[in-house]
Amino acid sequence: MSKIAKKPIEVKEGVNIILDGQEVKVIGPKGELIFKLPEGVKIKLEDGKALVEQGLEGDKFSALSGLVRSQIANMVKGVILGYEKKLELSGVGYRAQAVDSSLTLFVGFSHPVLIEGDSGIKFNVEENIITVSGIDKTLVGNIAARVRDVRPPEPYKGKGIKYVGERIKRKVGKAAKAVGATK
Repeated sequence: MSKIAKKPIEVKEGVNIILDGQEVKVIGPKGELIFKLPEGVKIKLEDGKALVEQGLEGDKFSALSGLVRSQIANMVKGVILGYEKKLELSGVGYRAQAVDSSLTLFVGFSHPVLIEGDSGIKFNVEENIITVSGIDKTLVGNIAARVRDVRPPEPYKGKGIKYVGERIKRKVGKAAKAVGATK
């Protein structure tokens, strides 16, 4: 069994984990999430902790047990605290507008780009920072990646949509190369 799968998952007060065959349902104050267990992995609940057990032997099932443990730990954290990703708009005239679970981006195209969030996803825009939040870590990351893919940052001026704290490797333009290259 993997090292990750051996760690027990702390189930905090106010969170319920319900096992229904191969389906795990985690219910908490912010909502509920469902995960289908792969074959060969089992979960056991005891003393406010969830333990992942490997049902079948083999490297594949060892890796799956670590994956299942991480997924369930993320689900428990998500229904208590939630997850969020922050993106930054940089560029003259670039702006965003959030309405309910949809985001409209004005990023230099001839038309606005509309991004619909799945259920449980909320958008918030303050100045040039877009916040994508929800209880499902995977879904929040996928929606944030979709927003970034609309206009990824370019290396010459750094314009585009990037994650907050992401460093863009900048390139020197043609004019700067011409000045530095004397023969």
